[in-house]
Amino acid sequence: MKQILSQKEQFINNLDEKYSQRFIELDPSGYFLIKVSHETNELIVEHFSNNIDETGLATDPETGEPLKCNDNKERSPIKVFKGKSAKEIGIQITEGHVPKPLTKLDHALYLGRELQKAEFCLTNGKPYVQD
Repeated sequence: MKQILSQKEQFINNLDEKYSQRFIELDPSGYFLIKVSHETNELIVEHFSNNIDETGLATDPETGEPLKCNDNKERSPIKVFKGKSAKEIGIQITEGHVPKPLTKLDHALYLGRELQKAEFCLTNGKPYVQD
């Protein structure tokens, strides 16, 4: 039975990797960074703005320069969401805010998956790394 489960896990991992390679159109409303605080026992989600240039790259709203994943430049979030569960954060993000900090369905699905992963890590005392 363990061998079958391992094959299923490998299949899912391969499928996830395949889908991670596809082109993703950025959400013009911005992006989110998710953190897990084991000290305060909460999820922390920071929402950042971006501009998207004609080539589809996210640019810094202040400088117009493309944002880099490995840039150590400090940016201030537009809003910070905190909660004890993925559902609590999801409700904060999707209900009551105008304009919505999330405008694309694929972005919402991604965020939901990541929040579930983060909640699992919070509940089980594990480190969380955002995909």
